[in-house]
Amino acid sequence: MCDDHHHVSRRDALRGGAVAAVATAATIAGASAAKAQDNPYAEPTEPALPASDMTIELSHTALVVTDPQVDFLSPDGVTWGVVGASVTRNDTVRNIERLFKAAKARNMTVAVSPHYYFPTDHGWKFEGALEKLMHKIGMFDRPGALSLDGFEGSGADWMPQYKPYINDGKTIVTSPHKVYGNDTNDLTLQLRKQRVDKVILAGMSANLCTESHMRELIEQGFEVGVVKDATAAAMLPEGDGYLAALTNFRYIANAVWTTDEVVRLIGAA
Repeated sequence: MCDDHHHVSRRDALRGGAVAAVATAATIAGASAAKAQDNPYAEPTEPALPASDMTIELSHTALVVTDPQVDFLSPDGVTWGVVGASVTRNDTVRNIERLFKAAKARNMTVAVSPHYYFPTDHGWKFEGALEKLMHKIGMFDRPGALSLDGFEGSGADWMPQYKPYINDGKTIVTSPHKVYGNDTNDLTLQLRKQRVDKVILAGMSANLCTESHMRELIEQGFEVGVVKDATAAAMLPEGDGYLAALTNFRYIANAVWTTDEVVRLIGAA
């Protein structure tokens, strides 16, 4: 009898705890939903997840920027029609430059992970939806792996304001990633060789290459802070890529920062 009573009581207690948790979650969701009506990207009024305790040590931290290229970030780029509103809202172009400037001023490790397609890549036998679109519109196209013919000023080129930082002979420019993540290039190797174990992550596009880099770097044992206003994403009938990425950044990353916060942290480190 005592055992039965014990099991029933524990079951009732668990049930009561679950009900209380659901009620709390509903209250939080309601407050966040009300705020989201004004700004769907706003931070939740009552966060349920623990606050970040990630810190920056300059000798072990790198700034990593994905796809800081014309096709993503310029009105002349082939994707501007779908990413332009998000890039403009976040002031992404200027914020990425601020990160480059702050990192270079403190002699931090800086790496760029670009996206290039060569003629042989257009012979792939299958692609996902976005891969098909990128190949169709000629995004990030280059004439060959060993040629820079036509690169200057093309959609595959760096944004002009980033060139002084990227082309300074100190920035790591990795081999290209071919779909979204850095598991297909040498970024992890390059960072390990610099004894880097913390990454400040920015660049394009939030729910594609930036999020994929975040996931792979975390799987590889790096501590990753994402700079939420130094990225952006496409807005399509299928969904708002930036909002999708922001949710996953909050769930997965070790920190989610603004550019102002990162510039301040780098300066104080």
